Amino acid sequence: MTDQKNVFISHVHKDDGGLKKLKDLLAPKGLDVKDSSIHTGKFNNATSEQYIKTEILKPAINWAGTFICYVSPQTKDSEWVNWEIECAAKLGKRIIGVWAHGENECEIPEALKEYADALVGWNGNAIIDAINGKDFCEKPDGEIFAPVPLKRHPC
Repeated sequence: MTDQKNVFISHVHKDDGGLKKLKDLLAPKGLDVKDSSIHTGKFNNATSEQYIKTEILKPAINWAGTFICYVSPQTKDSEWVNWEIECAAKLGKRIIGVWAHGENECEIPEALKEYADALVGWNGNAIIDAINGKDFCEKPDGEIFAPVPLKRHPC
């Protein structure tokens, strides 16, 4: 039986290929991810930053039941990723960080440090557990690490 979840996957466009890998990792475990994020093949022609944030990204984040941040070295300094995380927090979304496929560990975006409910390695079962409400933090290899005080959750 397949379960369907509506998610928004925050990422930098350089990591577009990782979104398919993430969905492919979860599909055999019975989770069909419906992703509302903007990625290759789903671009828009908008040029106004305010329009993009309020008319494209915010409704897409609001539609999703869960917000996932695809954590790679490039996401740390992305103003867009940090804005998307903050938007998700304001909308009351569950916020999960997922270490990028093959990532050994890198800095995570500041907003993710502040608002994450879970941070998980590249493991389909752990990702599904996090989507379904389990709060925990892992290194990319799946090792649980000591709690770090965060604003929303002691992850």
